[in-house]
Amino acid sequence: MRDKVLHAPPDIDLFATEQPRLENALSRRIGADPENVERGLAQLVLTIVELLRELMERQALRRIDAGGLSDQQVERLGTTFMELDKRMEQLRAEFGLNPEDLNIDLGPLGRLL
Repeated sequence: MRDKVLHAPPDIDLFATEQPRLENALSRRIGADPENVERGLAQLVLTIVELLRELMERQALRRIDAGGLSDQQVERLGTTFMELDKRMEQLRAEFGLNPEDLNIDLGPLGRLL
């Protein structure tokens, strides 16, 4: 009857008086390796930066198409986006990430980017 009250992985007894196995199971699931945590955090941050970059680039293209920017502003935007792209490449290389690693699968919503 206990297994119907709470769902738990088979290797964890939620009703045991001692829980050393719970701590071990959580560390296995979280992957508390410092190198993986750093890479995972970098992946998350770079994914957010890439999403924002794409949104800003689309907005800039709309403004260019609407004729709302001077030639100097268009040039400055182009240079800025090229520099950001270079820096993103450097950061991906530093953390061993590919561009595909920044495209998170949102399940039924599809891919993020």
